[in-house]
Amino acid sequence: MGTTDDLTLAIDAAHAAGALLQAHWNDRDLLTIDAKRQGDFVSQADHQSEALLRDRLLGANPDDGWLGEETDARPGRRRWIVDPLDGTTNFLRGIAHWAVSIALEQDGQLVLGVVHDPLKAETFSAMTGSGLQLNGRRLDPAAPPGFDAALFGTGLPFGNMPYIDDHAADLARVLPGTAGVRRMGTAALDLAYVAAGRLDGFWERRLRPWDISAGLVLVREAGMQVEGWTPDERPEETGTVITAPAPIFDRLAATLRADR
Repeated sequence: MGTTDDLTLAIDAAHAAGALLQAHWNDRDLLTIDAKRQGDFVSQADHQSEALLRDRLLGANPDDGWLGEETDARPGRRRWIVDPLDGTTNFLRGIAHWAVSIALEQDGQLVLGVVHDPLKAETFSAMTGSGLQLNGRRLDPAAPPGFDAALFGTGLPFGNMPYIDDHAADLARVLPGTAGVRRMGTAALDLAYVAAGRLDGFWERRLRPWDISAGLVLVREAGMQVEGWTPDERPEETGTVITAPAPIFDRLAATLRADR
């Protein structure tokens, strides 16, 4: 289990990284940008944020493991899983929708999640068994609307990533019977928004652990139903996630799985 000390540490580290990123945001035209692959960018803002998070989290817990998007991994019974800047493309383009994401895994189970949005001054956090908080206050999302009024989030492939046809088929099935689908460019905030009731569900395929680990803790602690592309899949193992409140989850999952 994560502890309140772990949660405080993660929130403080996320805030420090957020302040660093906000300074870069104000001068983002000065950043040097590299492409890891087509459509996937990184800058010194990402690297400096991850270095700060690693120093803070492992400095307080030297025996812990680590998995970050930009640095070498190391194993551990307890492991921090970090995206130092989720939504890098938004950040570099001046789109004000990006976040710092921190999760703690213990003995293979996700036990703590923090998603911090510096520009909106919103910090979503949760520990297993303790519920969802926004800026330190308990948050209980309202009941979802009916499926036909529901608003969902998703992600789409970029650059030369495969499986574009799968995603197009998902949209063709979901869009006609709902209020719409948003593709906002940061899975961490998408999942936080589902947890908070701002989106009524989310799905995406083949994400990386740092993309979704913190968000998975948030949606579970908010009482959302969470599965992979099949009911017995664990999204933290496959990177594929479907989540929504229980009253509309079965319909969303059945709609997405209709051709399986």
